[in-house]
Amino acid sequence: MRVLLVEDDEPVAESLRRGLLRYGFEVEWVSTGGAALSYNGPYDVVLLDLGLPDTDGLDVCKALRSRSDVPIIVISARSDETDRVVGLELGADDYVSKPFGVREVIARIRAVMRRVQPRAADAPAAGPDRYGPRLTIDRKAARVHLDGTEVGLAPKEYDLLAFLTEEPGALMSREQIMEAVWDANWFGPTKTLDVHVAALRRKLAGAITIEAVRGVGFRLIVNEGETPAGETPAAGKDAKSTEGSGAS
Repeated sequence: MRVLLVEDDEPVAESLRRGLLRYGFEVEWVSTGGAALSYNGPYDVVLLDLGLPDTDGLDVCKALRSRSDVPIIVISARSDETDRVVGLELGADDYVSKPFGVREVIARIRAVMRRVQPRAADAPAAGPDRYGPRLTIDRKAARVHLDGTEVGLAPKEYDLLAFLTEEPGALMSREQIMEAVWDANWFGPTKTLDVHVAALRRKLAGAITIEAVRGVGFRLIVNEGETPAGETPAAGKDAKSTEGSGAS
C-alpha cells in the first residue's frame, strides 16, 4: 500500500516512515502543502499534518478531497475539537492526535481502507522478503519463517528483526533502535533491547548473526551458508560472547 506522508517535522516523519516501511507500506514523504498538492505519483492513502510551514493543512485537506476520493487521515498536534470537526467536514476520513504510535496509525489506515473499499479485492501481495537461504520475512503479514517453519516471535521481537533487516550489515545505534522499535521519546536504560536481541539470536541461530558493537549498538549480518540440522553455528557462539558488550 502506498502512503503519501505530508509532515514538516523531520524526526516525526522519519520515525513514522521507518515504522510504516517495517510493515510493508511504501512511503513518499513531502514536507509542505505545496509539495503535497503538486505530487503526481500514485498513492492509496494520505497522512496529513495540519501544521505545515507554507499553508494550513486544512486547506490542503480540502484541495486534496476536491480532486480525489483517496482516504485522508489527519495527523496533528492540534487537539482542539473544532480542528477535528472541521478536518472531518472538509473531507478527512480520520484524525489522529500527536503523540501517537506507529501501530495506532497502521490500525487507522487499515480501518479506513476497509470502510472505503469494503468489497474491493486486495491487490496481489508482494512475496516475503528472503534473507539468505533460510530466513524469510513476510512484512505484510508480520510472519517469520526459518527453513520453511514459522518462528513464533513476540511483537517487539518481530519489530526489532524487521528494523534490523531493513539494512543488513548497517550499524544501528542503540538510540536509533529504541526510537524506531519502542518509542521516539524513550528515556532510561536500554536493557530491554539486549533481552530482545538475545531472543532473536536464540530463535534464528545460524540464519543471522547480530553483532554487538561496544558503546554503539548492533549490526545484523545475514548468514549465506546453510547450517546442517542439529549443528550449532560458530557465528552463534561469537554472537553470544559479544552480547554483554552491548549492554552498557
